[in-house]
Amino acid sequence: MALVGYARVSSVGQSLEVQLEKLRHCDKLYQEQRSATGKRPRLAACLEYVRENDTLVVTRLDRLARSTLHLCQIAEELRRKDVHLQVLDQQIHTNDATGRLLFHMLGAIAQFETELRAERQIDGIQLAKARGVVFGRSKQLTPTQVAELQARRQQGVLIRTLMQDYHISKATVYRYLHMATQPAKEPVL
Repeated sequence: MALVGYARVSSVGQSLEVQLEKLRHCDKLYQEQRSATGKRPRLAACLEYVRENDTLVVTRLDRLARSTLHLCQIAEELRRKDVHLQVLDQQIHTNDATGRLLFHMLGAIAQFETELRAERQIDGIQLAKARGVVFGRSKQLTPTQVAELQARRQQGVLIRTLMQDYHISKATVYRYLHMATQPAKEPVL
């Protein structure tokens, strides 16, 4: 019946000190500085290490999983191994029905907040586009140069030569050539 702690921060510039202080009572401690979206070898090692009747201890749910789905996958793995989960800051302990319910509710709320942030970001991008903000990299060639490139290609100039003459990649040459076959887009008002 060991207490196994897991601490994580997202970037090298962040400190693990606060989490480590809260987890100092654990018998074994795993820690890493990794983004929630990347591979986390120390978490994998921690989940491999825990045994029946152990308790995995984290400071907050977001230190453990990157999404509700991932959280549920971890919870299922812990349940299968008969390992409890304790989340210190949210006062969750999955050794009883109330703790398991709270665990799943907080996970669902966290996922909901993530989806709301994504929707707000999409709304912001659409508003910016409506105001005329242009996203993406600026064009490498002027419209005159594009017309010249297209005309030279029709005359049989090799793609490799166009790449060298205009200092652009093969993909960019083909993109500009493809523009010649597409109708002009109406400006967004």
